[in-house]
Amino acid sequence: MEKLKFEDAIKQLEDIAKELESGELTLDESVAKFEEGIKLSKKCSSMLEQAEKKINILIENGEEIKEENFIPEE
Repeated sequence: MEKLKFEDAIKQLEDIAKELESGELTLDESVAKFEEGIKLSKKCSSMLEQAEKKINILIENGEEIKEENFIPEE
């Protein structure tokens, strides 16, 4: 099975949101779509956390290169 890309997961979430907003789904279909959306949302969150851990800022200090962890601004 191919690994889901972040951009594809976001597109799927957008499609689910449109379907839910349309009001054309039955209650059971809406619940199933919502459940699918929650799973995708958690997957996206996990992907973002992994990407954040991998991001490093390289700072050149003379001839020495120092690596620091990326700290996102709040």
